[in-house]
Amino acid sequence: MFNPWFNPWFESIAVAQKRAKRRLPKSVYGALVAGAERGVTRDDNCAAFDELGFRPLTAGQSATRDMATEVMGQPMSMPVMISPTGVQAVHPDGEVAVARAAAARGVVMGLSSFSSKPMAEVIAANPQTLFQIYWAGDRDSMVGRMERAKANGAVGMILTLDWSFVHSRDWGSPAIPAAIDLPTMIKHGPEAVLRPRWLYDWLRSGSIPQLGVPNFPVSEDDPVPGFFDAYGVWMGTPPPTWDDVAWLRSQWDGPFMVKGINRADEARRAADAGASAISVSTHAGNNIDGTPASIRVLPEVVAAVGDEIEVVMDSGIRRGSDVVKALAFGAKAVMIGRGYLWGLAANGQAGVENVLDILRMGIDSNLLGLGKSSIAELSPDDLIIPDDFSPPARN
Repeated sequence: MFNPWFNPWFESIAVAQKRAKRRLPKSVYGALVAGAERGVTRDDNCAAFDELGFRPLTAGQSATRDMATEVMGQPMSMPVMISPTGVQAVHPDGEVAVARAAAARGVVMGLSSFSSKPMAEVIAANPQTLFQIYWAGDRDSMVGRMERAKANGAVGMILTLDWSFVHSRDWGSPAIPAAIDLPTMIKHGPEAVLRPRWLYDWLRSGSIPQLGVPNFPVSEDDPVPGFFDAYGVWMGTPPPTWDDVAWLRSQWDGPFMVKGINRADEARRAADAGASAISVSTHAGNNIDGTPASIRVLPEVVAAVGDEIEVVMDSGIRRGSDVVKALAFGAKAVMIGRGYLWGLAANGQAGVENVLDILRMGIDSNLLGLGKSSIAELSPDDLIIPDDFSPPARN
């Protein structure tokens, strides 16, 4: 399998995506790129950044650029966080490889409650881990999951609310099996055979992709449910009110983020519920299709609560310039999802580090071009913003 002409380094996240597509079985790759319904929001998350321009300087730039920041009490070398994503069958090391890469580059790790690796292993790889939870099951089970995360060393909590169970996709949803059993192996075997490097990695690891979610049970002694069993609990739980959010926040004595905010009025409600941070998010285009890109609504959210709580943004980050644009609009940091998954698929832990390095270099070069010595100096004045870029604010 060794190719002396193959250079594992990739120079952009776009190249990482191309390598991931070549390496992954069709259905696995399809699950990574899917968006709700037509994919309007998924596409707009990226396209919106292209509508924003910069106002560069040509002389007098700073010789050094400071990218360090702190979010939810965690110091980071740059304003990029790992967003929690579910079962990571793109590589045998999954979330552990991502956590190691994040630790190596000095950034925070977000761990999904639907992840494939036990939280103890992930937190051991990166002590700066935030545990993500859904409003799923009864109150006792939710508190139990948070207590388990705290006992394992999680330093913060992320409550994800931006999901409305939209399964329809105009291009067809990839078939996700309930378990890796014999019928599943027979059905998906041809896909795996066509991707020998991916198959070789799994065979060498001595395991097969797991669809159990070890961090969903309240106790580590409880049986590990399958992905769809846990998913069913989540879908079957009535959505929370803001009073419910406030109650859940009161059960955690550390930093607490509400993820999925798209409006100024809801940002205000999250702040009133006690959130210490919010993420402006479209769930990567997997919530309601037609929702404006996160970067479009970021200014109104920052205007509403940016002086009170930390505001981060996710959905659509592909370049260092995207990060700089989000920071210029007032975000404290961004969270990345698909980008690091493509890096993980392309080259494991080193691939995730590669993605983080690309973003770091992109942030640095854009700070240089804008004449900034620190990310703290960025403002909307550094951007060229079309008049119709953002939807009308509703407060």
